[in-house]
Amino acid sequence: MQLPLTGGCQCRALRYAIDVEPLALYACHCTECQKQSASAFALSMLVPRDAVRVTQGEPREWVRRADSGRTMSCMFCAECGTRVFHLPHSNPQVTVIKPGTLDDTSWFDPVGHIWTRSAQPWVDIPAETVNYEAQPPDQSKLIAAWKARSA
Repeated sequence: MQLPLTGGCQCRALRYAIDVEPLALYACHCTECQKQSASAFALSMLVPRDAVRVTQGEPREWVRRADSGRTMSCMFCAECGTRVFHLPHSNPQVTVIKPGTLDDTSWFDPVGHIWTRSAQPWVDIPAETVNYEAQPPDQSKLIAAWKARSA
Protein backbone atom coordinates (compact mmCIF):
# COMPACT_ATOMS: atom_id res chain seq x y z
CA MET A 1 0.00 0.00 0.00
CA GLN A 2 1.39 3.37 -1.04
CA LEU A 3 0.08 6.68 0.25
CA PRO A 4 -1.75 8.63 -0.82
CA LEU A 5 -4.32 6.02 -1.77
CA THR A 6 -6.21 7.18 -4.85
CA GLY A 7 -9.43 6.03 -6.41
CA GLY A 8 -12.63 7.00 -8.10
CA CYS A 9 -15.69 5.96 -10.00
CA GLN A 10 -15.93 3.85 -13.15
CA CYS A 11 -16.16 6.80 -15.54
CA ARG A 12 -13.36 8.70 -13.74
CA ALA A 13 -15.51 11.85 -13.32
CA LEU A 14 -15.20 11.52 -9.52
CA ARG A 15 -11.76 11.03 -7.96
CA TYR A 16 -10.50 10.99 -4.37
CA ALA A 17 -7.30 10.63 -2.35
CA ILE A 18 -6.63 9.33 1.16
CA ASP A 19 -3.61 10.67 3.01
CA VAL A 20 -3.30 8.09 5.83
CA GLU A 21 -3.33 4.33 6.24
CA PRO A 22 -6.77 2.77 6.71
CA LEU A 23 -8.10 1.96 10.17
CA ALA A 24 -9.55 -1.39 9.03
CA LEU A 25 -10.72 -3.38 6.02
CA TYR A 26 -13.58 -5.87 6.37
CA ALA A 27 -16.39 -7.57 4.44
CA CYS A 28 -20.06 -6.83 5.07
CA HIS A 29 -22.62 -9.50 4.22
CA CYS A 30 -25.81 -7.50 4.98
CA THR A 31 -28.55 -7.70 2.38
CA GLU A 32 -28.15 -3.99 1.57
CA CYS A 33 -24.46 -4.46 0.74
CA GLN A 34 -25.36 -7.48 -1.35
CA LYS A 35 -27.81 -5.35 -3.35
CA GLN A 36 -25.48 -2.37 -3.60
CA SER A 37 -22.54 -4.47 -4.78
CA ALA A 38 -24.63 -6.89 -6.88
CA SER A 39 -22.57 -9.62 -5.22
CA ALA A 40 -22.42 -11.80 -2.11
CA PHE A 41 -20.82 -9.09 0.05
CA ALA A 42 -19.20 -5.67 -0.10
CA LEU A 43 -15.82 -4.61 1.21
CA SER A 44 -15.60 -1.63 3.55
CA MET A 45 -12.50 0.32 4.52
CA LEU A 46 -12.56 2.67 7.50
CA VAL A 47 -10.48 5.84 7.30
CA PRO A 48 -10.50 9.05 9.34
CA ARG A 49 -13.03 11.39 7.75
CA ASP A 50 -10.59 14.30 7.50
CA ALA A 51 -8.09 12.14 5.56
CA VAL A 52 -10.37 11.83 2.51
CA ARG A 53 -10.11 14.48 -0.20
CA VAL A 54 -12.33 14.64 -3.27
CA THR A 55 -9.85 15.69 -5.96
CA GLN A 56 -12.15 15.76 -8.98
CA GLY A 57 -15.89 16.05 -9.46
CA GLU A 58 -18.65 16.50 -6.93
CA PRO A 59 -20.26 13.42 -5.35
CA ARG A 60 -24.03 13.13 -5.05
CA GLU A 61 -25.59 12.08 -1.77
CA TRP A 62 -28.32 9.60 -0.93
CA VAL A 63 -29.26 9.10 2.73
CA ARG A 64 -30.36 5.59 3.69
CA ARG A 65 -31.19 3.60 6.79
CA ALA A 66 -28.99 0.52 7.17
CA ASP A 67 -30.12 -2.93 8.36
CA SER A 68 -28.76 -1.92 11.77
CA GLY A 69 -31.18 1.03 11.93
CA ARG A 70 -28.37 3.57 11.62
CA THR A 71 -28.39 6.20 8.89
CA MET A 72 -25.60 7.10 6.50
CA SER A 73 -24.94 9.36 3.57
CA CYS A 74 -24.05 7.26 0.53
CA MET A 75 -21.80 9.24 -1.79
CA PHE A 76 -21.71 8.32 -5.46
CA CYS A 77 -20.80 9.62 -8.91
CA ALA A 78 -23.59 11.63 -10.52
CA GLU A 79 -22.43 10.51 -13.98
CA CYS A 80 -22.01 6.72 -13.70
CA GLY A 81 -23.63 5.96 -10.32
CA THR A 82 -20.62 4.26 -8.74
CA ARG A 83 -20.85 4.30 -4.94
CA VAL A 84 -17.45 5.48 -3.65
CA PHE A 85 -17.89 6.04 0.10
CA HIS A 86 -20.33 6.29 2.99
CA LEU A 87 -20.51 8.87 5.76
CA PRO A 88 -22.05 7.19 8.81
CA HIS A 89 -24.16 9.65 10.79
CA SER A 90 -23.48 7.71 14.01
CA ASN A 91 -19.71 8.20 13.71
CA PRO A 92 -18.70 11.51 12.11
CA GLN A 93 -15.01 10.74 12.67
CA VAL A 94 -14.85 8.05 9.94
CA THR A 95 -15.55 7.58 6.27
CA VAL A 96 -16.33 4.11 4.97
CA ILE A 97 -14.59 3.83 1.61
CA LYS A 98 -15.87 1.30 -0.93
CA PRO A 99 -12.34 -0.02 -1.50
CA GLY A 100 -13.06 -1.63 -4.87
CA THR A 101 -12.97 1.96 -6.17
CA LEU A 102 -9.27 2.30 -5.25
CA ASP A 103 -6.76 2.33 -8.10
CA ASP A 104 -4.61 -0.34 -6.41
CA THR A 105 -6.49 -3.21 -4.75
CA SER A 106 -3.60 -5.68 -4.69
CA TRP A 107 -2.96 -5.29 -0.93
CA PHE A 108 -6.49 -6.11 0.29
CA ASP A 109 -6.76 -8.64 3.12
CA PRO A 110 -9.95 -8.19 5.17
CA VAL A 111 -9.56 -8.69 8.93
CA GLY A 112 -13.22 -9.48 9.56
CA HIS A 113 -16.74 -10.10 8.39
CA ILE A 114 -19.94 -8.47 9.65
CA TRP A 115 -23.58 -9.46 9.18
CA THR A 116 -22.48 -13.07 8.74
CA ARG A 117 -26.03 -14.28 9.45
CA SER A 118 -26.95 -12.85 6.02
CA ALA A 119 -23.93 -14.38 4.26
CA GLN A 120 -24.58 -16.54 1.23
CA PRO A 121 -24.20 -20.20 2.22
CA TRP A 122 -21.40 -20.79 -0.29
CA VAL A 123 -19.19 -18.01 1.12
CA ASP A 124 -16.52 -19.32 3.50
CA ILE A 125 -16.01 -17.04 6.51
CA PRO A 126 -12.55 -17.64 8.04
CA ALA A 127 -12.83 -18.52 11.72
CA GLU A 128 -9.59 -16.67 12.52
CA THR A 129 -10.97 -13.25 11.49
CA VAL A 130 -13.07 -10.88 13.62
CA ASN A 131 -16.64 -11.86 12.80
CA TYR A 132 -20.06 -10.59 13.84
CA GLU A 133 -23.49 -12.06 13.10
CA ALA A 134 -24.94 -8.54 12.81
CA GLN A 135 -23.72 -4.96 13.21
CA PRO A 136 -20.87 -4.75 15.72
CA PRO A 137 -21.43 -2.35 18.63
CA ASP A 138 -18.36 -0.46 17.37
CA GLN A 139 -15.38 -1.15 15.10
CA SER A 140 -12.75 -1.35 17.86
CA LYS A 141 -12.03 -5.08 17.41
CA LEU A 142 -11.80 -4.72 13.63
CA ILE A 143 -9.44 -1.75 14.05
CA ALA A 144 -7.31 -3.66 16.59
CA ALA A 145 -7.07 -6.67 14.25
CA TRP A 146 -6.00 -4.39 11.37
CA LYS A 147 -3.35 -2.71 13.54
CA ALA A 148 -2.04 -6.10 14.69
CA ARG A 149 -1.82 -7.37 11.12
CA SER A 150 -0.11 -4.19 9.90
CA ALA A 151 2.46 -4.21 12.72
